[in-house]
Amino acid sequence: MYKLILLFLFLTLLSSCSDQDDVYINKPLDFEVPSNFPDLAYNIALNPPTEKGFELGKKLFYDGRLSSDGLVSCGFCHIQENAFTHHGHTFSHGVGDNIGTRNTPPIQNLGYQTAFMYDGATTHLDLQPIIPLTSAIEMNGNLTAIVAMMKADKTYQKLFQQAFTDGTINTENMLKALSQFMLMVTSSNSKFDKYRRTETGGTLTSEELAGYALFNSKCASCHATDLMTDNSYRNNGLGVNPQIKDVGRFRMTQVATDYYKFKVPSLRNVQKTAPYMHDGRFGTLESVLNHYVSGVVNNATLDPILNQNGNLGIPLSDIEKTQLIVFLKTLTDNQYLTDKRFSEY
Repeated sequence: MYKLILLFLFLTLLSSCSDQDDVYINKPLDFEVPSNFPDLAYNIALNPPTEKGFELGKKLFYDGRLSSDGLVSCGFCHIQENAFTHHGHTFSHGVGDNIGTRNTPPIQNLGYQTAFMYDGATTHLDLQPIIPLTSAIEMNGNLTAIVAMMKADKTYQKLFQQAFTDGTINTENMLKALSQFMLMVTSSNSKFDKYRRTETGGTLTSEELAGYALFNSKCASCHATDLMTDNSYRNNGLGVNPQIKDVGRFRMTQVATDYYKFKVPSLRNVQKTAPYMHDGRFGTLESVLNHYVSGVVNNATLDPILNQNGNLGIPLSDIEKTQLIVFLKTLTDNQYLTDKRFSEY
């Protein structure tokens, strides 16, 4: 009888240990605002990143099954080594070889932005993925079908259970997981960042410093703070592309003064994100600067900064253009471009 009691206690303890092994305690991820960055815009308290929330978001980001053809994932157009842009493609590509009308923007420091897309189509990071997910040209996904797919997938079943208290597989939790992944995709360790924080590796050359001085006097009014954008919408004097006739911010507001205004992009990792502008019309940084020197087109909504007393554009000598480009290359963050946490494999 005594032996039977001992055996019962042993089996009970073994069963308890086995159950304990199956219980995963989701751990919070450390998210710190770099000392040279402005305050976070995203309300992180409502969706704090965790190990399993991030893992789930990453799996979703690279899963082609979210699209109608089972191939085009978020990561299809957002390639890490190119600052999560579709390098070399003027316009983004989607299902069925469809081609969009805008250049793929980078994914970096999204938690510091108050609006997304070139025209500010959404003002919340949790909602942003719905636009490419459901676009007939991009992913052409069906949210009901996506939820059904995830519910039938054992890996998703486990990840949702671990990532969220309610464990529910639904669109809300899917979008929150994607936000956790995108929030963590932070670029803050370029040579320029180290210079700003007086860290090892942050010594700028005389030419880089000259470019930085030029940048502050001629570019920083729009490409403001160390995020390199003021998140505003501006008409920077691009001639209207007759093939797409993109009206920019006006598409969202229907306010005439917003014609041809587009969100000011961050210049972080700009060395890696060609082609440039919302329609990818410029293939090099040199051509971008040439536009500002002599290519600005005047119209009713042109930003006043680019029309000073009837003088269009920004005057730059060839030497100044070279110095600016040298400085812009200090914004390349190789840690972010190669960080295995963000990569598919």
